[in-house]
Amino acid sequence: MTGVLASQEIEALITQGAIAADVPFVDGQVQPASLDLRLGQTAYRVRASFLAGQGRSVSDRIDEFEMHRIALGAEGAVLEKGCVYLVPLMERVRLPQDIQAIANAKSSTGRLDLLTRVITDGGVEFDRIAAGYDGPLYAEICPRSFSVLVRPGMRLNQIRFRRGRSVLSDTELHALHEAETLVGGGAPVIGEGLGFSVDLQPGDGGLIGYRARPHTGVIDLDRIGAYDPLEFWDELRSDSGQLILDPGAFYILVSREAVHIPPGYAAEMAPYLAMVGEFRVHYAGFFDPGFGHAAAGGAGARGVLEVRCHEAPFVLEHGQIVGRLVYERMSQVPAQLYGAGIASNYQGQGLKLSKHFRGR
Repeated sequence: MTGVLASQEIEALITQGAIAADVPFVDGQVQPASLDLRLGQTAYRVRASFLAGQGRSVSDRIDEFEMHRIALGAEGAVLEKGCVYLVPLMERVRLPQDIQAIANAKSSTGRLDLLTRVITDGGVEFDRIAAGYDGPLYAEICPRSFSVLVRPGMRLNQIRFRRGRSVLSDTELHALHEAETLVGGGAPVIGEGLGFSVDLQPGDGGLIGYRARPHTGVIDLDRIGAYDPLEFWDELRSDSGQLILDPGAFYILVSREAVHIPPGYAAEMAPYLAMVGEFRVHYAGFFDPGFGHAAAGGAGARGVLEVRCHEAPFVLEHGQIVGRLVYERMSQVPAQLYGAGIASNYQGQGLKLSKHFRGR
């Protein structure tokens, strides 16, 4: 069957050897519609981001661009803000000819403005693994706002496997919304996906979002709930329904709509048309089956928006469409849904920083 592969199908690929690893897989690594990827033992500081290119291996390109290498080890190592690193991953794949894969940053990774992308031998695109690919996987990591401490085995990326094309058309998306109510808070905006808008109406204490502070300490990615958010973020408040984005700044905002991903579907956050403004929304783009699903403890969950402004200051306004969710069919309903008895940090969420920060 076509569609995004469910957890039980990913486990079957592992059993068959189509997905392998240097060390045994760990509990929780297989998610409802994806597999978490783990950092290996070495980080290479490189001069610039790159793709291997057709007929070339990543290891050859590392020899070309490497500045120095860092053994991560049990104590880990700091990846510094503004630098580019390449880390071989523990996992490798030998994909069947009818299965391709796409990678993305995990939610907590994106919320730290930690740009991380997967590259492969012979690859000509980031985060895309061609059907039939047989080889290693590498994570390119560029901390944008905060320096981070990483260790082997940390999971910054996730990979989703797909057989065939299963993206819902606008007509199918309308029908699914009528049956399942994909968003709350008004009529859906559907056009090559389900549009969602930004919420800039003040919440508790007038808070509408966060902006990353420019000069902060290091974040140890293993420390959960350990950091005071005010040491790393400026709280944003407004009673005008507007926010002026500063070029180069990074923001955490929230969608106005409550999002729902039914069990038989998965979704990916995609940028909206570039013509609507000089900013980009999203790093962590995967929404798993069961996200916001009432039976899985969600009852609708708003999407957290990771926003970076580009060339010029830009006025963002309450209710402005800023992105879209592209829905796909699952090939099977996952054995375990997001939020249903598994460690799902963001089920039922509103405006929320990554899990590394204490609640206020």
